[in-house]
Amino acid sequence: MDVYEAVTSRRAVRGFTDEPVPMDVLERVLSAASWAPSGSNLQPWRSYVVTGAPLTRLKKLAVERVAAGAPWDDREFEMYPREMKSPYRERRSAFGKERYSALGITRDDWEARQRAAIANWDCFGAPAALFCYIDRDLGRPQWADLGMYLQTVMLLLRAEGLHSCPQMAWSQVRTTVADAVSPPDELMLFCGMSIGYADPAVTYLRTGRAPLDDTVMFIAD
Repeated sequence: MDVYEAVTSRRAVRGFTDEPVPMDVLERVLSAASWAPSGSNLQPWRSYVVTGAPLTRLKKLAVERVAAGAPWDDREFEMYPREMKSPYRERRSAFGKERYSALGITRDDWEARQRAAIANWDCFGAPAALFCYIDRDLGRPQWADLGMYLQTVMLLLRAEGLHSCPQMAWSQVRTTVADAVSPPDELMLFCGMSIGYADPAVTYLRTGRAPLDDTVMFIAD
């Protein structure tokens, strides 16, 4: 698989088979991903990979917690601005409509929406999960480095025939994750990432992208 195919075939998969992901594949992917760029080579990412019985326990605890309506953990960062301006507001709204429409869920079917949301904490059935942390003392440029690292991981997973789903939602139950992975106190959970083989029986709607003219300006002779 070439780089272009990896980029265009990568998507946030929300339905995985239970086929195990070989540990040597995960080690190969994460070893290569360590070459992702970072300012002054800080390499600010700290990742924990959870599989097998530990992941099963974590999923169970997280799902039970969310299903019981327990309060979210205090936010350590805002996922989105409180007031989303155009065009981001419209893009987010369109994504939500497309996703729930593909699942056959209407806007007013709150219970079905809750069930769909809870699937996040079951990793959508994936047999492997990565939890990515960053030191609280680091700044916005290092958070950008974190994004480049995660994108590198996802593209390398595609090269191995795997899929993924990055999930900031895990930060809402960060203490439950911390109980499973025991990170040092100075680390902050940015996101989880479900990893596995896509379930072909799960339908999805490919989310479109803005026209190139909306996001890129070429300045030349």
